[in-house]
Amino acid sequence: MPFKNLSNKKQSGYLLVLVLVFGSVFLVMISSFIGFVVSQNQVVNFRHEQQRATEIAEAGLNYYRWYLAHFPDDLTTTLNNTYSDQESNLLGEYTLDINRNSFCGSTASIEVSATAFTYDDPSAISTVRARYARPTVAEYSFITNDGVWYGSSGVVVGPLHSNQGVRMDSAHNSTIGSGQADWVCDGSYGCTPTQTVDGVYTTSGLANPGLFSFPVSPISFAGLTLDLSDMRTRSQNNGGIYYPDTTERGYLVEFNGDGTVDIYTVRADYNYRSYSVSELIHWGERNVITGQTLIATRTIDPDCPLLFFEDKVWVQGDVNQKVTLAAADLSSGAQTNVVLNGDIEYVPGSDAGLLVIAEDDIDVGVDIPNDMDISGIFIAQNGSFGRNYYSTSWFNNTYDPYVIRNSLDVLGTIVTNGRSITNWVNGSGNTITGIRTGASSFDRDQIINPPPLTPETSDVFIFDSWRQDG
Repeated sequence: MPFKNLSNKKQSGYLLVLVLVFGSVFLVMISSFIGFVVSQNQVVNFRHEQQRATEIAEAGLNYYRWYLAHFPDDLTTTLNNTYSDQESNLLGEYTLDINRNSFCGSTASIEVSATAFTYDDPSAISTVRARYARPTVAEYSFITNDGVWYGSSGVVVGPLHSNQGVRMDSAHNSTIGSGQADWVCDGSYGCTPTQTVDGVYTTSGLANPGLFSFPVSPISFAGLTLDLSDMRTRSQNNGGIYYPDTTERGYLVEFNGDGTVDIYTVRADYNYRSYSVSELIHWGERNVITGQTLIATRTIDPDCPLLFFEDKVWVQGDVNQKVTLAAADLSSGAQTNVVLNGDIEYVPGSDAGLLVIAEDDIDVGVDIPNDMDISGIFIAQNGSFGRNYYSTSWFNNTYDPYVIRNSLDVLGTIVTNGRSITNWVNGSGNTITGIRTGASSFDRDQIINPPPLTPETSDVFIFDSWRQDG
């Protein structure tokens, strides 16, 4: 019987099994690799189309900026548009969802959400959000329509602008701008003898001339002037707080730090002599309260946080929200002042911001803390921000210690039509009345989200924030 080689047949069977196993593994690997390549290609294509959708969404935001410039009062809440390339080929669509942030019926800012897609892949959706607002005076630490002298005892943080000359002897970290190429510096600015100097001038090593800029375009105070009559109407008709002229001395307003204010009638004050550049020695400033009566504790409406008084107002306290206070006697035509009667501070952790507007002067009070802190945007619309010259010979003994105070620190912005003086010095540079030292810093939080009706420095809406979802 012939002999059969079973060993060779077994080896052939083993090889067949190995070929099948490795072939299957190879097919799985190839299939997985092809699937990975296809998947990655889909992801790349999706991301590419999503990036194109983002560009279309950004184009929508830019379109809305144009739209605002031409139709600023349009209250449209949704806009839909197609998007084409330069050859008029339709590439995709965007939808704008528009939300206006308003106080007392006045637009403060506009938030726009732009959602877009391409026709090549409508599932590749992109959403971009932006906030539009007009720039305001909150971008500055100080603005004046007159000349100003910052002495060597002060510190300035943030841009400063004068339409006239600036003597800057303080330390500072930002631009100091003057609307003049040169100006006449006299004894009231510490120049003896009187001399013609650069638009921004210094004799101090503390200042940084590299940050001086002159002449620059003046800031129009007519453009910064708020319509006080309109503010009164808004306070009366939109949920604000309004008080007419008293038959007394005015009102004391104290912010309680909890969304309420205590409002007092000032029934008696102290009459004394003082000196100012505009009025010289005079009686009748009467900034010291000697008698007051509580008339109400009011809750500030967050939708219209506007307080309007047709009389002189003393202000103090703690603020925990966005709020605006104005004092203007529109009925009799008399100019109305605001007196900063004590510390004015923001409650820590709150989204606070204060705007104070006086039809005439904003006076730093007499009987104030030795080290005083104020936070807010303070606007002396037709007058000046400052503290007059006082003398112990003009006061009674009770108020003699208040002739000189140690410091005044300001967080925010001062806007003054007239000259601002808080420190009066003699020929040797020593304080003889007023406030010895101080620091002035603009408030970065108010730049993005200022109090209601803060004056704008431009009519053009700009981006002040941008983000992409996802």
